Amino acid sequence: MRNHARPVLAVAGGLCLSLAFPNWEIAGLGWLGPGLLLASAAGCAPRAAFGLGFLGGLSFFLTSLVWLLRIPFPVGAFAGWVSLSIYCAMYPAVWVWLCSRVVAPGEDNRPSIDNRDAHAEETRSRSFLAPVARLPWSGRAFWCLFCAALWVALEMMRVRFLTGFPWNILGASQFRMLPVIQLAAWTGVYGVSFLMVWFSSAFLCAVAVLLDDPARHRSWVGEMILPMLTIAITTAMGFDRVSSMAKHESADASGPKLRMAFVQPSIPQTVIFDPSEAQPRFQKLLAMSETALAQHPDVVIWPEGAMPPWTVENFHAITNFTASHHVWMIFGADDVEQGARGNRYFNSAVLFGPNGTFANSYRKRLLVIFGEYIPLVRWLPFLRYLTPIEDGFSAGDRPGDFRLSSLRARIGVFICFEDVFPDATRDFVRSDTDFLLNLTNDGWFGESAAQWQQAGMSVFRAVENGVPLARCTNNGLTCWIDKVGRVRQWLEDGGNIYTPGIMMADLPLLGGVERTPTFYHQHGDCFGWVCVVWACLQIARRISARRGR
Repeated sequence: MRNHARPVLAVAGGLCLSLAFPNWEIAGLGWLGPGLLLASAAGCAPRAAFGLGFLGGLSFFLTSLVWLLRIPFPVGAFAGWVSLSIYCAMYPAVWVWLCSRVVAPGEDNRPSIDNRDAHAEETRSRSFLAPVARLPWSGRAFWCLFCAALWVALEMMRVRFLTGFPWNILGASQFRMLPVIQLAAWTGVYGVSFLMVWFSSAFLCAVAVLLDDPARHRSWVGEMILPMLTIAITTAMGFDRVSSMAKHESADASGPKLRMAFVQPSIPQTVIFDPSEAQPRFQKLLAMSETALAQHPDVVIWPEGAMPPWTVENFHAITNFTASHHVWMIFGADDVEQGARGNRYFNSAVLFGPNGTFANSYRKRLLVIFGEYIPLVRWLPFLRYLTPIEDGFSAGDRPGDFRLSSLRARIGVFICFEDVFPDATRDFVRSDTDFLLNLTNDGWFGESAAQWQQAGMSVFRAVENGVPLARCTNNGLTCWIDKVGRVRQWLEDGGNIYTPGIMMADLPLLGGVERTPTFYHQHGDCFGWVCVVWACLQIARRISARRGR
């Protein structure tokens, strides 16, 4: 491959990954992107392979996270967009580099090739794909599995390192492919990522075999047998799970339900920042809620960021509203805790009962870096000028668990981007949790792909835990998702999901029957950790073999 074509191929791989996510949602391209990243580095030196992987990763994240530029704080928005994309691009860079170094067991014992001129042999020896093509089928299959496991291992790291940024995990791009994503009930979203990378690297091996020896034109089928068979079995099992759940829901159609009014006010973030707009936006919320009462909801929901700072008048208004209409209410609000060392602020969800009294609250546990807290600000005070926040929030110490006693309902409540963390969401689900509820404010990002991307990730939280999930947002996507990942209902006006409005929804309740937990809910990221351990062992084995030469 000519050197000038390699960057083009790397960028194409990154763009394929980006186009698989909203707003484009060409999900099939996500199955090709990893292979294109590997192909761009074929025959390169390690440093060049790392650079090409970084270039592909940068094109992926710069384009898929471009909505960060919508934040109404231009300097911080641009700095955040670029720095976060550079950080995330390091993971594909490391992946391409390691995949190019760890080819397969027995690489050094590959058979020599006769009847080749010296130049051709030298060219082949520089390519990490050529040794794979010359290995037995089992060796190539091993390398493809390693590529998939390593991708998952790096995703596991990205979810956890520096408080974690799980946005746009590869498998999440398939959120509309219901039969395929049922795998997440056992493996989490990482299982779907594994399948995609396995398929992509196997397809690349099939191409490598054909390029190595065109006479082996039938061999490509053998390269694809294992991943294609696994995908077929997974899809068949997914179809069965979805149809079984549909039959079960039909049988329980007359079961208990909770009627909920989701208020989506669509308040611009600039208005939320303006103290003079606090009371008008509060009155708007109350007026929308009064309109919703005509449809007799059991619960009224307001999103994160909509409620202005607490005042005595606002507290009395909430109390009077819930007591006079005998309705439960859940809303996002800032909370403060006074202490000897100063005040601590929390991003909270609050529950008021139908008698007008405070019933419970949840303090957000996973905070957004530079959005809700500033790291190292004591030592690097200039960081304050890169973010619109002045004082950061503190993290809560327990999951949200709201019991609506008079309605016999139990809701796991979390806030903002907490619904993009696979393993952490498990903490919010109990055996008798009826559904999960996410309160979020995507008004930070205007009318962009961020709303659909986050909703797509929420789909996996429902599948992983086998529990419905509802979302109340400031400007989209307000919706509810059933336990197999179908978006059953969402708020829109003529196709516009960002509009102000009210969504009335009847969510099914367990009715006293305990939920059967999914494997993932019981055991968490065991599949992901197996991938981490296996990938590390293979890397260590490779390092040991090289030192022993």
